[in-house]
Amino acid sequence: MNAPTSACEPLIPLPIVRLNRAVIVAGVALALVLHAPLITTALFVVIGLAAGFGRRASLIYGLGILAFPPREGAEGEDPELMRFNNVLAALMLGCAQLAFFLGAPLVGWAFAILTAVAAAVALAGFCFGCFLYYQFKSRRRLGSS
Repeated sequence: MNAPTSACEPLIPLPIVRLNRAVIVAGVALALVLHAPLITTALFVVIGLAAGFGRRASLIYGLGILAFPPREGAEGEDPELMRFNNVLAALMLGCAQLAFFLGAPLVGWAFAILTAVAAAVALAGFCFGCFLYYQFKSRRRLGSS
């Protein structure tokens, strides 16, 4: 799928990428059904750690490696792209947490739902975060010429 950013960082297997997206969708859906914003807080922490520290701090990656051991030659995603997507999700979930804390639950749920919708759309085949990432990269390349 995407070339790794360096020889030191192998691609993240696609089943783990899908697991990350599915956890976001399921976590927000569960929080909505149970009307429990605390679940989105836990999701924010899990995704935030992955965004901040990469796969070594990702609970989802750790569980994913156990459930879906890497296979030689399997498709994967660039770790830089995965981290970018996790940063976007963490920012959105962070905004949700801030809104919940400030007593604006409708705004909080809106941010959480938007995060889940983006993850669900990515599961269906269009990654909005990937689109933004490549737009950012191409504009940065054009600006540096």
